[in-house]
Amino acid sequence: MSNLISGAPRSLDQFDVGLLAYGMWRFDNDDIAHAQSLVEAALAAGMNLIDTADIYGFQSVDVGFGEAEEIFGRVLGQAPHLREQMVLATKGGITPPTPYNSSAEYLRSAVEASLRRLNVDVIDLYQVHRPDMFTHPAEVAATLTELRDEGKIREVGVSNYTPDQYDALAAHLEFPMVTTQPEYSVIELGPLRDGTFDRAMRDDITPLAWSPLGGGRIFADGPDGMNPELTAVIDGLAEREGVDRTAIALGFVLAHPSDPVAIIGTQKTERIASSTAALSITLDRNDVYAIVQASERVPLP
Repeated sequence: MSNLISGAPRSLDQFDVGLLAYGMWRFDNDDIAHAQSLVEAALAAGMNLIDTADIYGFQSVDVGFGEAEEIFGRVLGQAPHLREQMVLATKGGITPPTPYNSSAEYLRSAVEASLRRLNVDVIDLYQVHRPDMFTHPAEVAATLTELRDEGKIREVGVSNYTPDQYDALAAHLEFPMVTTQPEYSVIELGPLRDGTFDRAMRDDITPLAWSPLGGGRIFADGPDGMNPELTAVIDGLAEREGVDRTAIALGFVLAHPSDPVAIIGTQKTERIASSTAALSITLDRNDVYAIVQASERVPLP
C-alpha cells in the first residue's frame, strides 16, 4: 500500500509545525497546573502549534470572552520557557451579539487585547476568525499589514472563509497568508468540494482542520454520529491498523495532498498522547475513497 499520510512537518512560512496541533476551544478550567500539564503534553507529543481564540470560553455577553487566552497567559506567566517551544496562534473577529467585526478599529483592539491576555509581545499567527461581510477586505488587509509591520503579529491566516472570501482578502495583501482554517473530518467533507483545499494547494498555504473528530460524533452511531456505512469502514480500518477510531479519523484528515494540520482539543493528557497513533498508520487511496463514499453515501462517478 502507498501511504498518503506525509510525515513531513507543515510549513507556515517562517515556522515549521507538527501534523497535529493543540486547540483551546475547551480550555476553560482555571486550574492552572492542569492547564500547564495539557500544554506540556501537547508539546511533548510534537504539537508545537497551539491554537486559541479570543472567543474561546465565551458563555454570554458579559461572561467568558477571552477566558481561554487569559488562562493560557497565566500558564505562560508561570512557565515562560514554554513560549519558545511553540508557534502561538490566536483568532479574533467574532463579537457577540453583533456577531462579526473585522473593522480596522476592532481588529486592532482585538489584537492588542489578545497580546495582554496571552502575556506575550507578539502573536506568531493571527487569524480572522470568521468573515465580516460588512467590512471591505481592503480595510482588513490594511489593518493586518499595519499590525504585522508593527511587530504585533508575524503571520496571517483566516478561519471559516469561503474560497472567494479568501481570494478577496488575498488580493489586497502584499504578503501571502499562510493558513486557512476550515472544519474538516470524515463527517464534514466540505473543503474537498468547495475549493478550500484547491486554493490551499494553488497558493501553497496550510489548512488547519478544526473539529477533525467531528465534534466527537465519530464516537457515536446513528443520527448524532456516523452513519452505518461510515462506521463499518472506520472500524474496519481501525481493526486492520490496530488503532482506535480517533487515529483513523485523524489519519484521513492528514492524508489530503494539501497537507493539513489536524487541531485536537481534548482536555485529557492521555488522549493528547494517544492521538499521535495517527502518525504511524497507513491509509492508501482505496481507504480514503472508501471513507468519502461511505460518508456521503453516494458512489463516486
